[in-house]
Amino acid sequence: MSDLRLYNTMTRTKQVFAPLLPPTVRVYSCGPTVYSRQHLGNLRTYLFVDLLARSLRFFGYEVRLVVNVTDVGHLQSDADTGDDKMEKAAREEKLSAREIADRWLRVFREDLAKLHFHEPDVWCKATEHIPEQIEMIRALEQKGFTYRTSDGVYFDTSKDPHYGELARLDLAAQEATARIEHASEKRDVSDFALWKLSPKEGPRRQMEWESPWGRGFPGWHIECSAMSTKYLGETFDIHTGGADHVPVHHTNEIAQSENALDVRPWVRFWMHAGWLMFDGEKISKSTGGSALNLDEMMAAGFEPLVFRYFALGGHYRQQLTFSDDALRGAQASWHRLVRHAAELRELSSSAGAPFADELRAKFRAALADDLNAPRALAVVWEAVRSDALGAREKYALLCEWDSVLALGLADARVAPAEADAEIDGLVRERDQARAAKNWKRADELRARLSDIGVELVDSPQGTRWRRG
Repeated sequence: MSDLRLYNTMTRTKQVFAPLLPPTVRVYSCGPTVYSRQHLGNLRTYLFVDLLARSLRFFGYEVRLVVNVTDVGHLQSDADTGDDKMEKAAREEKLSAREIADRWLRVFREDLAKLHFHEPDVWCKATEHIPEQIEMIRALEQKGFTYRTSDGVYFDTSKDPHYGELARLDLAAQEATARIEHASEKRDVSDFALWKLSPKEGPRRQMEWESPWGRGFPGWHIECSAMSTKYLGETFDIHTGGADHVPVHHTNEIAQSENALDVRPWVRFWMHAGWLMFDGEKISKSTGGSALNLDEMMAAGFEPLVFRYFALGGHYRQQLTFSDDALRGAQASWHRLVRHAAELRELSSSAGAPFADELRAKFRAALADDLNAPRALAVVWEAVRSDALGAREKYALLCEWDSVLALGLADARVAPAEADAEIDGLVRERDQARAAKNWKRADELRARLSDIGVELVDSPQGTRWRRG
């Protein structure tokens, strides 16, 4: 049995993984800020989360997955300035913040379903966990880790000697180059908001709550700390997110959680997905037209699972470059793989059981090496193309592995035969030529059918055709 080794961002190494409370692995994943549609770059991160959860189950673990929904408190700037993204979207669309959140969460979950994402055990909304967040801030205050300003309560990073370890932050250099506006009351550039007070002037916020510090709303980072510990305990196994979460969001989560709870480490493994790139830039909402969403991809003629196949073709930690050519290549490969699975399902030949076990070990070893999906896909194609395996062995392997890959292989079906008198006649003539061992004529007929876009599938049960 291969040891599962996962890359831990905290140590910058691959480490043998074992859960704190076997057989259950407790995983928290930073979820979406639901002020607008999630784009393909966002979705790639959740495909990584799904690959992780499915792989853990493949290795025999039970998984408790919690995904949060940020529906308040995520400001436009990581420096705790700017408008709340939810409030801004609500004003622009003349809807309530709750209506905005409900709409985009629904669309997000529909997108995930199209990509065969296995639903988490818990979806937790920030707005439904305000008491837990206030309680954690109170704990930090009682231990001397906070200070107040005219606009809220802040975490004092100078009180935490371990602050910034996840991101390898050079705080002295950061302070030397930081440009803090003279009006800021933050003591240090790295300090962050735990609770923001509602502005006394201007439009009243839709989302605000009473607290010991005044009416306001929670900071972005405290949400994840409070909700993850509520559902997974004061220490848990894995925390995931995008690579962009490392320098600020996850760094701040660690500081507030470890000091509020008196635990270290708070999380044992930190895992982060690489960016999806387009024209040399990270795909994000700030890049405008390049932030393609799933509906737009589908409108261009690509099935949702093509994107899943495309994402599996790159290691989750690496940047992955998105292009039409790359997506078309993924579509061709995924179609071929699904067709193979559908055709193998209907065949009965059996051979090569020992070699099938060798391939099982290779597939498992690929996953055990920090979820190496590209290598696992290579094993899939090795199985499909093998002359040593019978159809039954191939199909059994595809079904087993699809529990991780989720590419629709186990459910693949041969499309109903099409009817076309002219094509049927050419296929019958070719069958007769083959029966008479007139290989030249049989090849000519195959070429003629290919010229008109017809593919032939030969099997012991006869020849089927389909339009290519």
